Amino acid sequence: MAVFADRLVGTIGGGHLELQAIAEARQRLAGKAAHNPAPVRYALGPALGQCCGGVVHLGFALLTVADAPGLATRLAPRQHPVALFGGGHVGHALARVLAPLPFALTWIDSRDGIFPEPPPEGAVCEHSDPVQGAVPGLAPGSRVLIMSFSHAEDLDVVAACLQRQRQQRDLPFIGLIGSQTKWATFGSRLRSRGFSQDELAQVTCPIGIPGIEGKEPEVIAVAVAAQLLLSLKAA
Repeated sequence: MAVFADRLVGTIGGGHLELQAIAEARQRLAGKAAHNPAPVRYALGPALGQCCGGVVHLGFALLTVADAPGLATRLAPRQHPVALFGGGHVGHALARVLAPLPFALTWIDSRDGIFPEPPPEGAVCEHSDPVQGAVPGLAPGSRVLIMSFSHAEDLDVVAACLQRQRQQRDLPFIGLIGSQTKWATFGSRLRSRGFSQDELAQVTCPIGIPGIEGKEPEVIAVAVAAQLLLSLKAA
């Protein structure tokens, strides 16, 4: 978090702890408190009006103009790559939901003119025909979401992802939109292409955390985004 005399960039989580930290930083900026590079200890108890318990140690660093070029990099959250195949209604809703979350989105479709202009902030839109041709070039560690306009395209993308897994095993999540019936059909077709049951187990279908009902694109998008966030914890 960067604290200026008149504005803030970023956060350390909010609450009274953050207010105390801002006050301390501005005292140091104004020269009203000596700068000590040692971390400051904050007990998360009654003194901060909290009942969380535990202790936080915060480090304070005075920056100058010379530090400005690297400040954005220091404040940027870690971005986890996500590859979204499909620019339909759910794809559009999901791209909007993912924009403020810690994901770097690559959005892929085989059709022209399918992406909004401008695209959601941070999204990289890519045309690929055939669509599965984009799979080998995905960033290592990509979480893949498959929801194209065509079941045939979906099948080809799943197969390409499983082929990549055989060689690299670097796609921590492969999610396919659809019903259990769709997945049963896909499973049969993928086995006929030579993929084993263990390989098919790497695919999640249906997608979205269970218990969230509704078929509206925005509802599905929220359920899928929550599932992706949970996958970060499990990684």
